[in-house]
Amino acid sequence: MLRTQLIRFAVIGCTAMGIHWSTVVLLVQRWDLPPLIANILGFLLAFQISYLGHYRWTFKATHLSHKTTSVRFFATACLGFFLSESFYALALYMTPLPYELSLIIVLFLISTSTFVLSKFWAFS
Repeated sequence: MLRTQLIRFAVIGCTAMGIHWSTVVLLVQRWDLPPLIANILGFLLAFQISYLGHYRWTFKATHLSHKTTSVRFFATACLGFFLSESFYALALYMTPLPYELSLIIVLFLISTSTFVLSKFWAFS
């Protein structure tokens, strides 16, 4: 059961990340939006995909109220977004690690904590 949830979490997370990235690129290149504004809009769109995927497929929490789970998962997602940006900036400026390795480490750590918060709080 846990392994299945982890795999599903990764699939939904990668899908949401692709949507987030694609949205940012589209908004910057086509509509000339500043990247930081486009990033917020990309995050908000990807959140919808992420939430519905985790609610229906990863954690199968359809028996729970959207009112509760959506607010909790949004808080979890915002915390993850803030922490990943913060830790990535720290890693870039305070360690000799290459940016690619720093990003992989940060994404793994944040996704792990996001999974735990989602499983035991947002969708419980």
